[in-house]
Amino acid sequence: MAKQQKTSTFAWEGVNRRGQTTKGEIVAINSAYAKAQLRKQGIDPKKVKKAAQPLFSFGGGNKKVKSSDITFFIRQMATMVKSGVPLVQAFDIVADGLDNLTLKRVVLEVRDSVASGNDFAMALKEYPKYFDELTCNLIESGEQAGTLDAMLDKVAIYKEKTEALKAKVKKALTYPGFTLLVAFVVTGILLVKVVPSFEEMFASFGAELPAPTQFVIGLSEIAQAYYLYVIAFIVVAGVGFVQALKKSPQFKDSFEGFLLQVPVFGDLLTKAAIARFARVLSTTFAAGVPLVDALDSVAGAVGNAVYRDSVKRIKEEVVSGQQLNMAMRAQKIYPNMVLQMTSIGEESGALDDMLNKAADYYEAEVDNAVDNLTAMIEPMIMVFLGVVIGGLIVAMYLPIFELGNVV
Repeated sequence: MAKQQKTSTFAWEGVNRRGQTTKGEIVAINSAYAKAQLRKQGIDPKKVKKAAQPLFSFGGGNKKVKSSDITFFIRQMATMVKSGVPLVQAFDIVADGLDNLTLKRVVLEVRDSVASGNDFAMALKEYPKYFDELTCNLIESGEQAGTLDAMLDKVAIYKEKTEALKAKVKKALTYPGFTLLVAFVVTGILLVKVVPSFEEMFASFGAELPAPTQFVIGLSEIAQAYYLYVIAFIVVAGVGFVQALKKSPQFKDSFEGFLLQVPVFGDLLTKAAIARFARVLSTTFAAGVPLVDALDSVAGAVGNAVYRDSVKRIKEEVVSGQQLNMAMRAQKIYPNMVLQMTSIGEESGALDDMLNKAADYYEAEVDNAVDNLTAMIEPMIMVFLGVVIGGLIVAMYLPIFELGNVV
């Protein structure tokens, strides 16, 4: 792909085909190009100048575009097109409502590309960082079939369900991790800063300390001597782990496979992967995408290396003439319910509908699993915090209690 030229945002004023004075913003390489783009849209530009940039940017400035932002954009476009708003005008309306300036700039550039004669999907493909191959292919299918409004709605539904699923899994994994991190930090502060103060006070007692107190003081002395090394090790290990995930596909694949084997969490991630598998395959197949091509999209969107590789093997079996349900059964990682619904869908010619029902079922299963996990983990975390932090505090007050009994 050719390297994109640097663009700028230009504020313009002009007269449209009805003779009405109008104004707005356009993203272009230079003012001359901006004027040419406006004329293609039926606007006679009277004034075009580079838009002033704020000295400081807060809130929705040039921040990272999240997948939820793309989902919102697709949903807004689906609503506009379904309401009969012309495509180019729909871009303007949606862009005006975006707080993320980075995404707004991308939307305006896509609008200019469409206004100059390119297809919607072709314009989106210029930004693979924001619009994945599945989204572009589905929109392209809608354009070719003349059902762009319906296809945008399908893409929006798919993305909204995917975002909801990701949010549930993230909630399940984040809550216990954050709580344990706080417990670790609090315990470290107690050992390094608080316990030494008690130790100085106990030195004046002149009596033997209880075993729990001696144990905690020993931990405190180790923590004081090595806490900087522990912090450095954690930081280095964390950075190394993140970099390994980013730069080593083999390490990332092995880690994703390991996660599926983790008790409780592995079951949750498995259900999420199956839900994504069924949802993406249902959406693409319903859009008229051939099964082999649909499986390519599923492999890229399923979200786990084990299931990605299995989908690739399934595709090879399907290409050789095997039925989808039989190819899935040979992988031995798909639940019997999904296999049965796939088989029924193939026999009845309603594969997309049956897979859609399977996706709904497993998304509900993920929801229930998250609720059950939260309900199970909360008391466990409370017990852990009580034993660790409460135990430290009790151990440090034992000598004081014993001194009171002596007196």
